[in-house]
Amino acid sequence: MELLIVGINHHTAPVSLREKVAITPDQLGHALQDLLTRGELTELAILSTCNRTELICITAHQNTNLIVEWLADYHRLPLEELQQSIYTKTGNEGITHIMRVASGLDSMVLGEPQILGQVKDSFTHAQLHKTIGPELYKLSQATYQVAKRVRTDTAIGENSISVASTSVTLASQLFTDLSTCNALLIGAGETIELVARHLTNAGINDLVIANRTIEKAQILAEEHNGHAIDLSGVPLHLVDTDIVITSTASQLPILGKGSVERAVKQRRHKPIFMVDLAVPRDIEPEVSDLHDVYLYTIDDLEQIIDQNLIQRVDEAARAETIILEAVQEFVDDYKSLQALDTLVRFRKKNNDFKDAELKKALQKLQHGEDPAQLLRSLANQLTNKLIHTPSIQLKQAGKDRRPDLLQAIEDIFQLGEDQ
Repeated sequence: MELLIVGINHHTAPVSLREKVAITPDQLGHALQDLLTRGELTELAILSTCNRTELICITAHQNTNLIVEWLADYHRLPLEELQQSIYTKTGNEGITHIMRVASGLDSMVLGEPQILGQVKDSFTHAQLHKTIGPELYKLSQATYQVAKRVRTDTAIGENSISVASTSVTLASQLFTDLSTCNALLIGAGETIELVARHLTNAGINDLVIANRTIEKAQILAEEHNGHAIDLSGVPLHLVDTDIVITSTASQLPILGKGSVERAVKQRRHKPIFMVDLAVPRDIEPEVSDLHDVYLYTIDDLEQIIDQNLIQRVDEAARAETIILEAVQEFVDDYKSLQALDTLVRFRKKNNDFKDAELKKALQKLQHGEDPAQLLRSLANQLTNKLIHTPSIQLKQAGKDRRPDLLQAIEDIFQLGEDQ
């Protein structure tokens, strides 16, 4: 049996195709059972995220075409549309791949932590639907350990490389406890949505969403236990706001120096942290001249992100070394288990010889035969039984010119040593 991974991801296919082959949680149980049978597999787990769908298989046949055909048929897609975007990983390459994926080294955002939970979920679902066996279970446990070690022994996930997470990281450097802070987010698009999520995860005390269309602000505010206002209410809320992050499509500034200056005075110079993620800018540049205001623009954040990305790449190199060592350890352990299985069968076979000959000898002893003669006969019979098959194989190895096999016998039984 061998590991086979058949997949499609953000390296090989556009999002339009990745969406078509994604397998939802509701589909997963049926998909696992169906592919296990039709793909002629012994074990199976399915990892499906927005950036990848991977079929992680244990199989004796390595019939990649059968699996790809199943994927096309399951989603009613033309086979040709899939084939050019499919990749396969087998054996050690497959082990390395799944460990890299779980460690965030194959993600669209290098080092992103969410993927480990998604990998765990994929193996958990396989266990629930009884499509996982001893080999994938062992691989899953080794993968979790490696990913955890990468997180512990490297700093690959410590430096933010998105504008949303970097904004919140900078805020947490100014305010050590965000749970005591109030935040005002201006805009209701994708970027502000990500910022809201990061702030909520960081434990922000109070969240206000301001937008030109208040209905959009209300939808986002409800998701994060905040409240919504329209843009006209922004100056009034500045007085109670510690963190302001903006990202709108406005062609003119939404916040001017005057309104911010008045808010700072009313706050008795308690600092305000501001991030302007918009182009054109939402906050007048002159605001940065005010005391007790810390204003960052998208350009400032991109410089920080570029530096953080360089640091992540450096840490990724360390992570690759950890994974390389882990793969070798996993393979060595697997080979040891195979050797152990061979040893168990070897001992059983020879114990069976012993038990059979001993039974015969005891029966003869009960019938009064000479004990000394019986012992000699037992020793001869056991010796003949034990060396019979090896003797035949050794003769055949000589005929076939197999010095490797002859040397193996020499090493196993230490025939070259003085007795």
